Amino acid sequence: MTSAKLFGICLRISADRDAAEDILQEVYIKVWNRAGRFDSGRASPITWLCAIARNAAIDWRRASLRPGTVPEEAASTVADSALPADRVIERDQMCARLLDCIDQLQRGHGDAIRAAFLDGLTYAELADRMAVPLGTMKSWIRRGMQRLKECIGDG
Repeated sequence: MTSAKLFGICLRISADRDAAEDILQEVYIKVWNRAGRFDSGRASPITWLCAIARNAAIDWRRASLRPGTVPEEAASTVADSALPADRVIERDQMCARLLDCIDQLQRGHGDAIRAAFLDGLTYAELADRMAVPLGTMKSWIRRGMQRLKECIGDG
């Protein structure tokens, strides 16, 4: 006489028909074992049964989902700001190609381009550091950039 109501409670909380059947079986076992504890002065029999069913279903739900977890379907709603794997690979390959092309430049040209674009040094700072005239430094970088463009274009 109580199975429909108690099954409904178990099903609503567990959201799984098979689990609700198992939970209901456990509920009836608990009721059988705890029948002597029923106090008619505190609640009606159906209220007592519903409380046991509710608590059993909540216990099952807590045990089936680890604390702080959400269903797997929720993963598709999480924003991912990282580049897709193919774009990461493409970027890494381009960086490797660029560094390889810089390594192929004449030593002074490659060093000047690295210091200018990777370290942020100005033409004047580079000219002082490498002890060459400012015009020479500008020419090294311009020629180096042209060779880089050709090198990368060939890749």
